[in-house]
Formats: sequence, structure tokens, C-alpha cells
Amino acid sequence: MTSITSVELNYLVFRYLQESGFTHSAFTLGYEAGINKCTIDGSLVPPGALITFVQKGLQYLEMEANLSNNDAEMDEDFSFLQPLDIITKDVNQLRQMVKEKRKNIQKDRIKDRDKDKDKEVEREHEGERGRIREKERTEKEKEREKEREKEREKEREKEREKEREKEREKEREKAESNKEREKQPEELAYRDMVLDQVDKDVARHEENGTLAGPEPMDIATTSTFASHDACEIHSSEVTILEGHTSEVCACAWSPTGSLLASGSGDSTARIWTISDGLFKSGGKNSPLNVLVLKHVKGRTNEKSKDVTTLDWNGEGTLLATGSYDGQARIWTTTGDLRATLSKHKGPIFSLKWNKKGDYLLTGSCDKTAIVWDVKAEEWKQQFEFHTGPTLDVDWRNNVSFATSSTDNMIYVCRIGETRPIKTFAGHQGEVNCVKWDPTGSLLASCSDDITAKIWCMKQDKYVHDLREHSKEIYAIRWSPTGPGTNNPNQQLVLASASFDSTVKLWDVEQGKLLYSLNGHRDPVYSVAFSPNGEYLASGSLDKSMHVWSLKEGKIVKTYTGNGGIFEVCWNKEGDKIAACFANNTLCVLDFRM
Repeated sequence: MTSITSVELNYLVFRYLQESGFTHSAFTLGYEAGINKCTIDGSLVPPGALITFVQKGLQYLEMEANLSNNDAEMDEDFSFLQPLDIITKDVNQLRQMVKEKRKNIQKDRIKDRDKDKDKEVEREHEGERGRIREKERTEKEKEREKEREKEREKEREKEREKEREKEREKEREKAESNKEREKQPEELAYRDMVLDQVDKDVARHEENGTLAGPEPMDIATTSTFASHDACEIHSSEVTILEGHTSEVCACAWSPTGSLLASGSGDSTARIWTISDGLFKSGGKNSPLNVLVLKHVKGRTNEKSKDVTTLDWNGEGTLLATGSYDGQARIWTTTGDLRATLSKHKGPIFSLKWNKKGDYLLTGSCDKTAIVWDVKAEEWKQQFEFHTGPTLDVDWRNNVSFATSSTDNMIYVCRIGETRPIKTFAGHQGEVNCVKWDPTGSLLASCSDDITAKIWCMKQDKYVHDLREHSKEIYAIRWSPTGPGTNNPNQQLVLASASFDSTVKLWDVEQGKLLYSLNGHRDPVYSVAFSPNGEYLASGSLDKSMHVWSLKEGKIVKTYTGNGGIFEVCWNKEGDKIAACFANNTLCVLDFRM
């Protein structure tokens, strides 16, 4: 007798949750049940498989209840039962119900036979009347069909006229384009003259200590492509880091040295030493240059220990990791475990050090955020305001921070306060990411509701509602530019990465679109600005990483790996970019323009 295994059942439930739109439930089950390691070929499982499976089970029980050892009953009507009865009663009880139903049907049949005799005579009369009515209906229908045919002929004539108009339009356009080609040399000369004037204006503003932002009419809203061959990164400029045995979902450069941290589904984080000498060979990184930070003793790839997020402290001396087991861990640069922080009752999705480095902030699936006193190695305060999992956290300053959640809400909290100091409501879907600008005065957020929003502490409603994406927005990042940064004379902009395969750049003062960077073919999971604010790296599930020039709005470098990209990040000098992949690897790109 065929039976279903628990692995197969888990896969059917996982697919049901995915197809029904319960993405976070599917994500949690997928991790805990190890769905990505099962041998089932998903392409062979049709949509709605679980529901079909359950329906067939109910039908089987229904048939079993209707079967009887008495051959005389085989010709009787099949009795349909309610699903709730089939689930809650055993076969004997179901058979008793079928028997009762059949008795009632028998009684009804006797009554119906008597009624039928009376109705037979009536039907004969009715039949005659019906034939007369049918004849009248047929005549009317013929008339209506003639009318409809006339209407259709009119429509066809209109279509033919439209086609003729299109042909005439094409002819006009051809004539126009010939004129344009004749004009082009003059226009190119004029455009060069305008660009020279713009450069002079910019130089003049820089001398005066100000930088003129673009006029609204000058904003380019679509990126241009550089030649693919010209910007494809050569393998000699790429180092592949191998060693993880599951997808690498997080990476971060140390703010002070040449160390790169990575976190994986294999229950480890790793610290890689990246020296310039690596790029001379363009090969794989030697095992001597990596420290393995094990989150579980012995066997790895235990889903409950997945490393989901990591962050270096400001001095680059300590690395914090968040895990699916709900624990945060603090490690030294030599790979020693300094502290294990346990209080969350669910996976940690986000984690950040404050600038001072005395507090660590974690956000968890258990709906809470916790501030940890790092020196005391204990929790200082737990914030329990959200009604759904906490998806992201970000410090505003050393003592206050923002949190976002699947409950569509954003809260700004301060250590020592028992209630949020600010509540931002306005999103209509899960808020995936929150980020404070470099000065902590503006907060950006992005959501499954296809919008990004900008908020400030002075008002409850958003300052800007950014609505140019066509699918969920997964990540946002502020440029390291504007007042209070190392690049004070450059305009502050916001980048948003979406499942619609685009990255968009926004003028945060005007709340308007500056560029739409359209180079990816699949969802974009991560974006990162170069330290000088002149370039933007983007990583996508299409396996490619693009580096965009923000001055020109076009791709200047691109690299294609062998798996979807979950995160990209720049080192502090801005000459190396790291990306982590779904095929268990990281790569480091040498970036010098």
C-alpha cells in the first residue's frame, strides 16, 4: 500500500503556504523542515497539490462509506457526505448515515411518483404551449442576429480605418526621422556646448561652497547601458571564496581592516582576510586566510542555527551574529566566542551595533526588539510593541532606534522609555526595511505595499510617498553624502531595490525620482553605495552584480556568478566589493576606475 513520507507532506504544506501568499510562514517552515535539502523536484509537483491530495482522501472515505457487502444495494444512489462529517466520524458511523439517507430517499420517491402522475397531464398541455413560445423565440432571435451582424460590420469598418490611419502615421514618422537625421550634427554640437556650460556652473558653485542640485526638468529617469563587453569584470579581478556548505545570506566588511565576515545556512559565520595579493592570481582563497565561527557543535547545516544577519562594531574589533535559534553571539577578530545572548523566543532577523559600541540591538520573529548591554553581556530592555515579527531595526543615535514589522507599523523607541516615542503608520503591507539618513533626521522605509516612504520626527504623516516601483521593495540605502558626511558637497539620495528587477534613486528633498536603473532581469535583493557616494552596487537573483555610475546613471562594471545574490557591500577604501551567493560562495571584486 502506498504511503506518504513526512518529507513529502512537509513539501506539500510548504508549497501550499507559498501559493496562498503566506511567505513568512513558508520561509519559517522551509528553514525548519530543511525543504531546500529534500530531493523532490518542485517542477513535477502541480499547483494546489495539497488541496487535491486532501480532496482525494475525502472522496476515498466517501466511497468506502457507500460500499456495502449486500450486492442488492449496489444499484442504489451514491450518497454524498459533508467534508466535516467525513473528517470527524469513522466509517461505521458514516455507513449508518448513508443508510438513513437512503431510507429517506426511498420515502421521497414514493411521494414523487404520485405527484408525477398528476403532473404528466399538465406537462402535455404545457408542452404544446412551450412549442408555440419556442417558435416565437426563434423568430425574435433571428431578428436580433441580423442586428448584431450589422453592428459587427460597422466595427470591422472602424478597425480597417484605424489600420489605414496607422499606415499614414508610419509614413509621417519616416519623413520626420529623415528630417531628424539631417538635424543631428547641429544638435550634438549644441549639446556639447550645454554640457560645457553645466560643468562651468558646477565648478563655480563648488568654489562658493555649494552644489546645485538638478532642476526638475533635467532629471533623467531611465538608465543607459554601457557596452556589456566593455564593463564585464575580468576573472583576474575576482576572488572566489569557497568553504560554506549552504547558501551565504549575509556579508559585511570590517570598518577598520581587510576582514570580510560572512553568514550562511550551514550554521557558521566566517571571517576572511582579504589581502591585495589575492588578486594577482585571481584564484580561490586559501583556507589559511579564514576563521570558521561554528554556531553548533559537531554536525553543521542544522537549520535552527542558520546565521541570518551579522554586523561589525564601529572599531572593527567585535563581530555580532544573529541566528535562527534566537541567539545573538559576539566574536573577536581571532574567532573566539566572547558572549552568547539568549532571550528571544524566535529567529533573529536583524541586528545592529550602536555607534558607541556599548549596545547591540536585535529584532526577532518573536515580535520584539532587545537592547543588549555588551559589557555586562545581558539584556538591558525588551521592546514589545509590534503584533507581528520584527523584520528590521536601525539606530538613530546611541540611545534611540526604529523598528519595522510584518504588522505594517514602524516604531521609534528610546532606551528607558516604556512606550514608543514616535509611531509611523501609513504602509499597507509588511515593512521590510528601515534606515535613518546619515544625520538621523529622516527615516526611510520600504514595504510589500510597493512603496517607499520618508518620515521625520516632527510629524506623524510621511514626508514623501515614493510610488514608482511595480512590485514589493526589499531594501533601501541612503547615500553617504550631504551635510554631516565625508562628502558634504554632494546631494543626499535614497536608493530602493525591488522585486520588479529595478533599482531607483530618489531626490529626498523633492520626493522625486532621479534615475530608474534597469539592468537586472530578476528581483534585486541588495544595494550598496561606494564610500565616496559616486557609485552604487546592486545584486540580484539573476546572478549578476552591477556597479552603476551615479553621475551617468549607467553600468560601468558587471559580474555574473553562479547563484542568486543576497547581499553586496563595499570595503571602507571603496576599492573592493563583496557579494554573497546562493551557491555557497562569496566573491570579492577589485574595483578601481
